[in-house]
Amino acid sequence: MSRGGEMVYIPDDSDFSSFRDQCESLEGWHCRYNKAGVTVWSQGQEESCTVQKIKTRISCKDVPAETLYDVLHDTRYRKKWDSNMIETYDIGRLTVNADVGYYSWKCPSPLKNRDFVTLRSWLPLGNDYMIINYSVKHPKYPPRKDFVRAVSLQTGYLIKANGDGACILYYLTQVDPRGSLPKWVVNRVSQFVAPKAMKKIYKAGLKYPEWKRRHDPEYKPWVYPEQNTLPSVSLAELSVQHADSLENIDETGLSEDHLSTSDHEA
Repeated sequence: MSRGGEMVYIPDDSDFSSFRDQCESLEGWHCRYNKAGVTVWSQGQEESCTVQKIKTRISCKDVPAETLYDVLHDTRYRKKWDSNMIETYDIGRLTVNADVGYYSWKCPSPLKNRDFVTLRSWLPLGNDYMIINYSVKHPKYPPRKDFVRAVSLQTGYLIKANGDGACILYYLTQVDPRGSLPKWVVNRVSQFVAPKAMKKIYKAGLKYPEWKRRHDPEYKPWVYPEQNTLPSVSLAELSVQHADSLENIDETGLSEDHLSTSDHEA
């Protein structure tokens, strides 16, 4: 997503418009999964390629768009619903609608766990909302020995209001996991991991209003920038995270037979 590949920049209206077009377009996308209100597509790469673009969509009844927007911003609540997350926190703010953050997640055993440092930006558009990110380097948050630093080339959410008190959620991601992964992992992402993740977000949206009522209900710095107490980060401190500068590990020999049983949950 970074222009020219080198300069870190804050996405503008044209970037959000392009992201929205990708979410809503079917051209060039191949449907990989379509069950129980969840659809998954992949785009333009051989199945053996690990840097696939994956797009998912779920229809969320009884969850207003603004509620899902809050869910995806609220790092305190994320610990409640994102069972794959190891740790997440905001590093600093760039503008009223852009920040830098850290996220690490559990990969299916026996794969190594991954982490990201990303520049995230968001845009409310009336009843619709977008959140997008890409990977950056921050001098105080270098790659760690206990994780493989992955690279988000472009990842984000489009939340579209869909009638009264309902919405449609799109999630689009193109990530370099920095590893030659087995083909079964690439297939599992579209057949199991992505649908399960979307269902979790939907359920989290249903439960959020009650949880938020009991946990600092007025605190929403993504809506009220004056509440944001993060330290300021300068773009000059950041650089684009290039995949080729990171460790690349070969996990192609790992067998699906050794997949931990917890990862087979529907």
